[in-house]
Amino acid sequence: MEANLKAEILKILGDQTRLRVAYLLAASKRSLCVCEIVDSLKLPQYQISKSLIMLRRAGLVDVDRNGTWGYYYPKTDQKTNTILFDFVKEYCIGEPFDGDLTELSKRLALRDGGRCVVGFVPEKELQKLIRKKTAAV
Repeated sequence: MEANLKAEILKILGDQTRLRVAYLLAASKRSLCVCEIVDSLKLPQYQISKSLIMLRRAGLVDVDRNGTWGYYYPKTDQKTNTILFDFVKEYCIGEPFDGDLTELSKRLALRDGGRCVVGFVPEKELQKLIRKKTAAV
């Protein structure tokens, strides 16, 4: 990998939103739906989608389509990507990363059969769903 490409990849991760998205993907060890990332980071959908597009163009993430759902995951088929995601996971400690991961774990509890079934929901409705699901467990 040439130096310019390496610099561009690091520049992409220099944005806080993209770094938070990369951290969630690295730390969760599973593919994530856009709405799960949106709800976890509490940022607008367009901002998350733009970040995912940039990460995908850089070759850092990929997506599996399942109907209208898109599940993003770290693209670790290259050793450099694996090292980079391991670094992100270890480097990004404290806030807001810890809070993001806590919110993600609540959101993932709403999955059915390992897949997102909720979609985009207003914050109040999401909190009701989470309380209902955790009370049932």
